[in-house]
Parts: sequence; C-alpha cells; structure tokens
Amino acid sequence: MSQEPRAEGELSPAAGRTARPLDDVDRQILQALVRDGRSSVRALAERIHISRTNAYARVERLVDDGVITGFHARVAPERAGLGTSAYVSLTIEQNTWREVSARLARVRYIEHVALLGAEYDVLALVRAPDNTTLRDVVLNQVQGIPGVLSTRTWLVFEEFDGLGTRWT
Repeated sequence: MSQEPRAEGELSPAAGRTARPLDDVDRQILQALVRDGRSSVRALAERIHISRTNAYARVERLVDDGVITGFHARVAPERAGLGTSAYVSLTIEQNTWREVSARLARVRYIEHVALLGAEYDVLALVRAPDNTTLRDVVLNQVQGIPGVLSTRTWLVFEEFDGLGTRWT
C-alpha cells in the first residue's frame, strides 16, 4: 500500500503521540507477516501459539496504530516489464519540498521518494521499461517540476534484498 504525500500542515499519523511499545508477541506477528503477508489469522495464531482472537486483535491494533501500513505483493520489476532501474537524486529550491513531492507522486514509474538530509535533497527510485522512458522521466518530467534545480542519475545494474529488520 503506498501512501500519498501529506497535505501542507498535515501531521503524520503518529505525530504528537508516543508509539505504543511492541511486545514479543507483536514482534513475532510482524516477523511472520513480513515473511508471508498472506498468512491467515489462524495460521499466524498457530505459528505464534496464541488464540485466533488474540492474533486478530493484535493485527488489527498494529494496523490501527500505523505499525502495519498495508499488505502487498512483491513484484519482480524485470519480469513485469520494467527492466531499467535508476536512483535519481534531486537538488531542490529551499522550501519547495511540499510542491515538489506532490508533483513527484504523480510521475509514472517513480516507485519511491525520500527527503534526505545530505548533499542531495531528494532521492527517487525510478523503474521504467527502457532507457528511452527513463530519459523522458528524468529529463522532461522530473526536471520540468518547478523547484527542481538539478538531478543526478545512477543506473542500477543488479539489486537484492538485504536481511531487513528482524522483529523478533
């Protein structure tokens, strides 16, 4: 599940409130769902050795608290016709993040965007069908956004998932 950039002045769901601490059972649920987001509540309860009612209530609470933000399929980009991937860094004018992020959210083939505290202001992951499309995304669409001063593109030759966060 992707999230839309927040409107100006809108706080994040957890802003101003302390996150509820996760206990061992919560972390076991997270670990199981990260491994297989299609697990039924029954299978989850059996794996963790808790009642189905408890498992259902905990998953619901984790969703309501914003700890679990969605369930999704993992797609192999190349096999889905997106054979060209690149990271694109953006340098933007000061105080234009809200406008730039709103425009980036509408650019097809941009998979992920992060605001950085680094040499560059923004990092975007672009997955496109080919180099021609990548060129159009970067040189026409992204560089055409008001507030974008410059971009730098790094082609991805190979990628893999790391170990990730262990929730247990």
